[in-house]
Amino acid sequence: MDKRVVIFLAVVIMAMLISTFTGGKMTEEEKLTHYVTKEGGTEKPFDNAYWDEHRPGIYVDANTGKPLFSSLDKYDSGTGWPSFTKPINDAEIQKVPDNSLGVARTEVRTDESHLGHVFPDGPQETGGLRYCMNSAALKFIPYMDLEKEGYADYKNLFPYETGVFAGGCFWGVEKLFEDLDGVVEAVSGYIGGDKDNPTYEYVSTGLTGYVEAVLVIYEPSKVSYRELVDYFWRVHNPTQTDGRGPDKGSQYLSRIFYMDKEQKSIAEKSKSDFDDKGIFDKSAVTQILPFKIFWTAEEYHQDYSDKNPSYVCHALREE
Repeated sequence: MDKRVVIFLAVVIMAMLISTFTGGKMTEEEKLTHYVTKEGGTEKPFDNAYWDEHRPGIYVDANTGKPLFSSLDKYDSGTGWPSFTKPINDAEIQKVPDNSLGVARTEVRTDESHLGHVFPDGPQETGGLRYCMNSAALKFIPYMDLEKEGYADYKNLFPYETGVFAGGCFWGVEKLFEDLDGVVEAVSGYIGGDKDNPTYEYVSTGLTGYVEAVLVIYEPSKVSYRELVDYFWRVHNPTQTDGRGPDKGSQYLSRIFYMDKEQKSIAEKSKSDFDDKGIFDKSAVTQILPFKIFWTAEEYHQDYSDKNPSYVCHALREE
């Protein structure tokens, strides 16, 4: 059996066991998923999980975990429901005539789930179809979690690569990378330590081996890894040995975590070139280390600068 299906079924079985031991009570989210997928219901527009979801990733069947749609084919249809121009694999989708409202429509479903309907009013340049889905029938797997969730093969759908940079407080670093053309997403998190599922409070002790870092998802056709590393030096002072700016502690130290030998070589050359410029009177102390597990930080840290525009912790230098 496919590894990702095994993982997903294990989660479903665990949820069923929890439901059994809690008296069989479903959460409101589970009730909505059952209503939509098993009773053919429709959730409210503009009041559902994924109508305004913009992160890269895939959408899988909420009941089986089978991959159905990609963020690459998602667009804003103005309807208030997540809309796609096509599925990942037509073979996973069933199209069934539906006259339940007295109007000829085409239902979209899988063996286990009603998903929504498909309409012939989508973008003409992509085939003219609009797959109008219910968020409750889907589960979103972010691009950065595809491997962890058992969907590593689907990373090949995306023309993206990743880099990880630690330059002090991740709020400002994330914001500056997100503003860079070619960056698809920047995510704040923790890397470098050994304890699973680190929290902000734990990392903030400065005794954990973790640093605050930003995972950058980018399109190499628009921005190269070398350009990202060169940009990174401008985001912070890489010569500071006790933190970054006013933020002191080992969790704020400057680090680059490389994914492969090519990234390591590029980062080392960029660091050498940066030192040769003599922008600071000392050399960069940034360590260039192999990638370890990246743990996404708590939700309130994500897009912090956008949520709190008056707070500025990093400024971009000219060089």
